[in-house]
Amino acid sequence: MSKSKISITINEKTLHDIDSIIDNVYIRNRSQAIEHLAKSALGENKTAVILLGGSEERLKISKDEYRPTARVKGIPVIVLALKKLRENNFKTVFIVARHALLTKLFDMLKDGADYGVRINYIEEKSSSGTAYSLMMLKGKINTNFLVVYGDILFNKINIEELWNDHIKQNAAATIMLTTSPKPSEKGTVRVEGSKVLTFTQKPKKSDIYLVFSPVFVTEPQIFEYSGKSLEFDVFPELADKGLLNGHLSSEKEVHIHSKKDLERMR
Repeated sequence: MSKSKISITINEKTLHDIDSIIDNVYIRNRSQAIEHLAKSALGENKTAVILLGGSEERLKISKDEYRPTARVKGIPVIVLALKKLRENNFKTVFIVARHALLTKLFDMLKDGADYGVRINYIEEKSSSGTAYSLMMLKGKINTNFLVVYGDILFNKINIEELWNDHIKQNAAATIMLTTSPKPSEKGTVRVEGSKVLTFTQKPKKSDIYLVFSPVFVTEPQIFEYSGKSLEFDVFPELADKGLLNGHLSSEKEVHIHSKKDLERMR
């Protein structure tokens, strides 16, 4: 694609903010930083990943029904996710799952054209954790992207604010944060401003009620970190290195893990 050389006038504070996202790895100079920000602001084809890896039995809510295919007010959870993503200009979607679930999702969604997106199906043969599932996409995505877990409803979440917050900060990943009365069941975080200082998955005891909500924006550099689990391995390491940011959401996602969860939604 051809590029044009232009001259612009910009105030020093904005220029400083632009320079702050240069990481010398994926964004190496000011021109790339401005182009990166402009594409994001204009809503150019953004990429999202829906993670549904791991045991298919774990993702079932009945003998024949999976969490993402369960219906809330007549609409499958996965369809609600796609509609939310498309509303926020995510037009390329990767779905990671194992064969039986992936087949059922393909039968339901096809190539995604009916929902205004292009779906790429990534079959996982085996998995030892969320980081392993995400690693299936290494080499397939070369720009910042959104990750959501496929068994949640997030239609009330302001994804645009999460996305923009990540763009403005120099971080490898920006995770969504909410509060929980049961932090021992979640990933708890200590934060200073927007910087996540520590990430602890399912602590035995905790007086920290700020927790990870399974939605985040990340850079391709996340593929460079090893570990089986995002929550147990990758996020703690990113936090230790000062590369993990948090975005506090006023709304919470809804987990669809059982028929009781569906009944509550109805």
